[in-house]
Amino acid sequence: MGTSRPETSFDIGVKKVSFLLIRFMVIMVPAVFIINGLTKDWSQALLFGVATAVGLTPEMLPLIVTANLAKGALYMSRHKVIIKQLNAIQNFGAMDVLCTDKTGTLTEDRIVLEEHLDTAGRLSTDTLRLATMNSVFQTGLRNLLDGAVVEAAGPDLVERIRREHGLVDEIPFDFARRRMSVVVNDGDADLIIMKGAVEEVLSVCTSVEMNGVTRQLTPGLLSALDRLVAEQNGLGKRVLALATRRLPAAPGGTGRDYSTADETEMTIVGFLTFLDPPKESAAAAIEALRAHGTAVKVITGDNELVAETVCGKVGLDVGSIVTGAEIDRLDDDGLDAIVGETTVFAKTDPLQKARIVDALKRNGHTVGFLGDGVNDAPALRTADVGISVDTAADIARESADIILLEKDLGVLERGVVEGRRTFGNILKYIKMTASSNFGNMFSVLVASALLPFIPMIPAVLLVQNLVYDMAMLTIPWDKVDREFVEKPRKWETRSLTRFMVFIGPISSIFDITTFALMWFVFAANTPSRPHCSSPGGSSNPSSRRR
Repeated sequence: MGTSRPETSFDIGVKKVSFLLIRFMVIMVPAVFIINGLTKDWSQALLFGVATAVGLTPEMLPLIVTANLAKGALYMSRHKVIIKQLNAIQNFGAMDVLCTDKTGTLTEDRIVLEEHLDTAGRLSTDTLRLATMNSVFQTGLRNLLDGAVVEAAGPDLVERIRREHGLVDEIPFDFARRRMSVVVNDGDADLIIMKGAVEEVLSVCTSVEMNGVTRQLTPGLLSALDRLVAEQNGLGKRVLALATRRLPAAPGGTGRDYSTADETEMTIVGFLTFLDPPKESAAAAIEALRAHGTAVKVITGDNELVAETVCGKVGLDVGSIVTGAEIDRLDDDGLDAIVGETTVFAKTDPLQKARIVDALKRNGHTVGFLGDGVNDAPALRTADVGISVDTAADIARESADIILLEKDLGVLERGVVEGRRTFGNILKYIKMTASSNFGNMFSVLVASALLPFIPMIPAVLLVQNLVYDMAMLTIPWDKVDREFVEKPRKWETRSLTRFMVFIGPISSIFDITTFALMWFVFAANTPSRPHCSSPGGSSNPSSRRR
């Protein structure tokens, strides 16, 4: 996954705003310095130029941003959401696409072994026994499916299996093969028991056990098995295939090492169907996110039929489903072209999930990813905001920015609103302070060109700036208009530039008017008078009015 995390929407936005303020500073400060140096004293011009640079800088920006984000994190903690990275709050609000897995988010996360079928579609205790042997003897990472198998088998069957059989070897699961096998001793032979995705298991099978007889797996029988699986998938059930192969045991009982090369010439013996019903709250949560401008996309390892059935039940417009195999055939440009129009991605592996998220980001979206498995870690790190749950795998929690204590899309909708509220208050400070400071510096620039003395001593300029910024400390507790939180918000330097250039000079009208009054009405027009700096001081009220 790499050691460094890609830049998020927040990082990019802060960088753009910082460069914008630096550009204004690079233009204004030298202009003030040169004008005052040519018309007055160069040493005073230098001090005044430095003070001008400080005046253009929104010194309280780090404090205001941190205070806003911390307030948002505190609010979310009351709703059982733990914020690991403070800047994730703003990314939450800017998120316009949420990618999520199906299991536990759209479904109840209560996986139950619904049926254990033979290849004819009948309930089979032998299928359950073989599946239990696979789940009991595997030493790798057990998932909810294995737990459902063991629970359905019951303690008596599990104990009998442990007593009558022993583990010889194991061929662990990986996301390329999408299957795993255990090898157990079964009398005078070694029995390979494979469990995994239907297509991947059938690809290494050459025979089928049907009605107690092992037969060659012909195209006709393969079509019949596909129809059986499709029927179960259409009911929203996830289906795993079970296959076996019997090999002679090693002489002397020493055992032998098995590898993926031994996963050939398997015999398909049955299927396991699992049910994880859709959440009743999922449809309402998806609609609430959609109403706030956040589209929901499902990226799942399940096949197309299961994904289509479940997503349809929770109100998602499924449309055309893109599979992991299709993604592998696309380059980045091809993926960029289809990713925005696709709602459901099926049979995806970890790297494909990360590619989908990256493609959405390249299309200009701020992307959130919700996942809890080991296979979700790359996508969690790639997303602008990675979201996981407290019961997730360690690597998923480590990769996430936000941890949910409840796996519920409804919590995310509240987080989106709070993120936008937080960003709204940050934006208020930046716009108010940047335009005010720009207006002050514009006034100073005009006064420097027209007055025979420096219009404001540096100390007064700095004190005015400090007092103004102190008043901004209340912004994190300010309210935000309801209209502002109805759609995603991002950092936009163009709108900030327009606001500064338009509002700043308007505020300067009051400053320049004050300078004129002090010069013509109150005769504060010589540097030797005690109140020679009062024109600058008189501009303070107008600055405070801003």
